[in-house]
Amino acid sequence: MSTEPTPKPVPRVRRIRFAYPTGALDRHFVKKEGEGEGDLVMSHIVAVLSAMFPEGEDFFVRSVRRYADKVDDPDLKAQVAGFIGQEVTHGREHRALNERLQEMGYPTRRVDRRTKIGLGRAEQKLPGLSCLAMTAALEHYTAALAETLLTDERAQRLLGSTEVRSLLLWHAVEESEHKAVAFDVYRAAGGTERRRIRTMHFVTVTFILGVLGHTLLSLLQDRAAYNPVRLVRSIAALRHSPFLTRQVFRRIAAYNRPGFHPDDHDNTELLERWTTELFGAEGKLADKLR
Repeated sequence: MSTEPTPKPVPRVRRIRFAYPTGALDRHFVKKEGEGEGDLVMSHIVAVLSAMFPEGEDFFVRSVRRYADKVDDPDLKAQVAGFIGQEVTHGREHRALNERLQEMGYPTRRVDRRTKIGLGRAEQKLPGLSCLAMTAALEHYTAALAETLLTDERAQRLLGSTEVRSLLLWHAVEESEHKAVAFDVYRAAGGTERRRIRTMHFVTVTFILGVLGHTLLSLLQDRAAYNPVRLVRSIAALRHSPFLTRQVFRRIAAYNRPGFHPDDHDNTELLERWTTELFGAEGKLADKLR
């Protein structure tokens, strides 16, 4: 007797709003483990990543929408709709955060413009299927980092109790919910394993160089970065970052394995726990839902 496979849950589009009143964030809002002083380098890295998200999310939505007509499975169609709704909301909320970070001295508007130019060039020069493969690869990166935040208490402590922490936890849950959608659309559109893996190599180089380059330029605008003792200590602390462990690198590298699928890493229990903790009746973010 055959049984139908259980449909995957549809990503839920949550109507949520965050607020960043003046003075609510320290200049260096990422905290060092066990210290009150803000982490110089990690604060700039998080600001750069936030600045890259809005244009990145828009690129993801365009890439998936372009091949939505290739999707015949009704369950995947529903997941695509949820994916698009979540990504649009992510872009909106990160834009609000980025404006506050710009006021604090981070060059988020410049990073946003450069990201838009870079992704625009990719869309002009690359086939649509390659752009979709880029989306699937970058979604794997964000899912790996998101689930690190959700599973490692050290990562959560770095963000203290700020509104940035709330936003990133919400974003992490939703990235984990839709981590396989772009990948499945890529397969439905006829994407090959060879293109998928080769695109991941390209994305790895460009993404890492982009983050490093923007972070360096951001640091050059920060007077605190010209304190050699503080700068060296902050760079040295990266060796112990929960986001730069061997486990995280192995999770990311798994994408290069032929036959890989994002659902190979089961996150069902993790999502159930965090959905209740954040959005349940007594959830920490329940009051932010509209």
